[in-house]
Order: sequence, then structure tokens, then C-alpha cells
Amino acid sequence: MNFRLRKWNHDDADSLYENANNFHIAIFMTDAFPHPYKIENATAFIEFATTTNTAHIFAIDVEGKAVGGVGLHLQHDIMRKNAELGYWLGEKYWGQGIITNAVKQMIEFGFTNFDITRIYARPFHTNTASQKVLEKAGFKLEAKIEQSIYKNEEYLDELIYSIRKPK
Repeated sequence: MNFRLRKWNHDDADSLYENANNFHIAIFMTDAFPHPYKIENATAFIEFATTTNTAHIFAIDVEGKAVGGVGLHLQHDIMRKNAELGYWLGEKYWGQGIITNAVKQMIEFGFTNFDITRIYARPFHTNTASQKVLEKAGFKLEAKIEQSIYKNEEYLDELIYSIRKPK
């Protein structure tokens, strides 16, 4: 399916709300991504995504609608050569290669535009689909930190995947 990455805009609030308000997405996200996801959450996120200088967050656009998001969060201090990758996609768009290709585009964007040498992502061990996305995009599993995440009344393992800038 065709998609493009673009900047978020205030007209995306309804589509963001429609796609993000889904328990099957929220269970794999940090608590900063609430469930239920309300229109107020969509508006606040778009305000953040359009005004911050420390995150580079794009809408995943399918046929003019924002149906997901992908972003790089540049790190600081001793981690300044790293960026954390985050992403999600509306459930009705799963399994079509969109998120894998969006991740690949973000890798190229990150290594081309920023002075970083490593991009990493931290999926939960229960999110096997996200692990497959990362592996298809060239990420390698670096670490498994057991029982470090507390989400929905249970402890989960954190996985750390990364990809290095080609030399």
C-alpha cells in the first residue's frame, strides 16, 4: 500500500484519534500513549510534534489521512550519538509492509540528517510483530532486560534492538 511520511498538522486530529484509540495498539506503547485515546490527546500530541526541537516525528499518511506515526528522539550527553526510534500504525493498516518501509525511511533520514551512529528501539517482548519489523529493517537484538517494564498490571521484558550507521 502506498504511503508517505510527512509533518503532522492540526487537521490530523480526527484521523489520529480514530486510529490511535485502539487497545491493540496501546498495549505495546508506553503509558504516555493513553487508552482510551481521546481527541484531546490527539490535539496535545500534534501540538508537541509540531513545536518541539528535540523530536523528529512524522505522520504516516495513507490517502491523505494520518494513520500512524514514526519518529526519532535524539539523545543527549553521553548518548548524543544515538537516537531512539518510535512508531505505531493504525490496526487496519497492519500487515501491508507500511511500518517496515517507514522504519527504513527513518533510518536513512536519521543517518543522513543527524550526527548519530546508532538508532535503537525498545519493543516489549510480547510485541513479536514489532520485533519482525525491526529485523526486516536491519536491526539486531542487542539486549533483553527481564521484567523491567510494568504495563497493564504485569511485568514485561524490554528488548533493545539497534542499527549502526554504515562506515
